[in-house]
Amino acid sequence: MSFRTITPGTLPGPEWHQFLLGAVAPRPIAFVSTISTDGEVNLSPFSFFNVFSSNPSTLIFSPANRVRDNTQKHTLFNVREVAECVVNICDYAVVEQMSLASTEYERGVNEFVKAGLTELPSDKVRPPRVAECPVSLECVVEQIIAIGDSNGGGNLVICRVVQAHFREDILLPYSAGVDPHKFDAVARLAGDWYSRVVPESLFIVPKPNRNKGIGIDQLPEHIRTSDLLTGNNLGRLANIGQQALPTPAQVQEFRHDPLVSYTLSKHAANPAAQRHELVVLGKKLLEEGRLLDAWKTLLLAE
Repeated sequence: MSFRTITPGTLPGPEWHQFLLGAVAPRPIAFVSTISTDGEVNLSPFSFFNVFSSNPSTLIFSPANRVRDNTQKHTLFNVREVAECVVNICDYAVVEQMSLASTEYERGVNEFVKAGLTELPSDKVRPPRVAECPVSLECVVEQIIAIGDSNGGGNLVICRVVQAHFREDILLPYSAGVDPHKFDAVARLAGDWYSRVVPESLFIVPKPNRNKGIGIDQLPEHIRTSDLLTGNNLGRLANIGQQALPTPAQVQEFRHDPLVSYTLSKHAANPAAQRHELVVLGKKLLEEGRLLDAWKTLLLAE
């Protein structure tokens, strides 16, 4: 497998910019509303953005200097003047309007108007929030850190959330947070590319901190070195706790499972084929989410 190795500074700025944005993706998008001391409202999206702390509730976005000419953005001017903003989070229903708001209009032009979006008064900060967005986070700006004064240099706007608004229809019941199946979230890639979180793209990876996984190094050798099992397969198998592994008696009992029994009997005269088909079956069970059954089947292949 070959790699292209690049040292920053050896490519033209715009070209290197596309490499970074293409690789660090997808990125969440902060749709930021701000206001100047003269009361001029600005609205613009930024994909150099994320949440960095829940207590205190801290977001950071970066209105970077333009790669083209090193000019700075109106959002940055505004938060220097009025240290408040609203970080709105878009869904797919408004992604085209959000993109339109990134147009480099003259300072003083209200992108709410240009993008056909609705201003809602905020509760605790002066900039308005976007009525069409399913999430709006009212913030005070605590610090602005310039991390470069040349083309593409970042300006980290560190924000503390003081009020949050979540549209009811995207929430899980019983105050359990946002339902990813209902949010229809969007994210940024490079160039003109975006991604959309749809039910078909969602999958679950159990968090390792819920148990102390045994680790890939502790998998039986015939599992760890299998040509049929992928890295993802091994990672899921190794995420099981030692106490949760099936016992030898449970493994032997699983011989009576119809699929296992059929596989064992079909290839009884050919042990190598039997082991191969058991691993194939174990992989199938694993990818169906039947972790313990997959373990039992794979242990039978030893």
